[in-house]
Amino acid sequence: MMNAFTWPVPSDVRLIPLPALNDNYIWALSRNGHALVVDPGQAAPVLDWLERESLQLDAILLTHHHGDHVGGVMDVLAKHPARVWGPANERLPACDVRVGQSDKVELPTLELTLDVLDIPGHTAGHVAYFGQNEVKQPFVFCGDTLFAAGCGRLFEGTPAQMTDSLGKLAKLPSDTLICCAHEYTLSNLRWALQVEPDNPQLHERWEQDNLKRQQNLPTVPSTLKTELATNPFLRCETTAVIKAAEHHAAQSLNNPVEVFASLRDWKNNF
Repeated sequence: MMNAFTWPVPSDVRLIPLPALNDNYIWALSRNGHALVVDPGQAAPVLDWLERESLQLDAILLTHHHGDHVGGVMDVLAKHPARVWGPANERLPACDVRVGQSDKVELPTLELTLDVLDIPGHTAGHVAYFGQNEVKQPFVFCGDTLFAAGCGRLFEGTPAQMTDSLGKLAKLPSDTLICCAHEYTLSNLRWALQVEPDNPQLHERWEQDNLKRQQNLPTVPSTLKTELATNPFLRCETTAVIKAAEHHAAQSLNNPVEVFASLRDWKNNF
């Protein structure tokens, strides 16, 4: 199993991906002895972390209803009662505060305020949580909507919805840490290199992320700047990506939604 990795945020703040299940990450943030976790699909990694670090769990944030994101909620709550935030219109095992677009999650013990974004597509009510620490390092907990070099499958939404949701994330500050929920990066990059074989930044990213995995390190978070340069799903208006999507679809494509739909079909069967 992968080891949790601490990212370079201020010394009194820790933002880490806790490995869970086969390839999930449960995002965890701590400050001054208090903690939050995002999408605890499995209880054990969370419980182990809280005990090891002697932390008080104050908040659980849920991005969507899938079992690998909510499966550990009740077991965590049984040992660490905490307030649960989640999407307004999805069935969840527990939820104290239902949230949607433009709502705020106020976490005074963590000195943190998070903005909620509606990002449907993977599921009908999927949300993300965007925030900044005190040195203005932005981060977003985006669940299964935006991945490193990829995006989530459309289980309940439409290509138009997902295109809009990805566009909303793409407007965040370019240095935003993309805290996604799965270690899919190498698989996604193999596909992205088929879409844009002449993209030098993609080749560089492939080398860097391969090295991380060889060292048993997570490839996330990436930054939005990196995604904008290398993630085909965020590049649906780039000439090379349009041409590749049209080749896959064997027809002309008229807008970014059609380009996205072709890319998503291609990735689904890659």
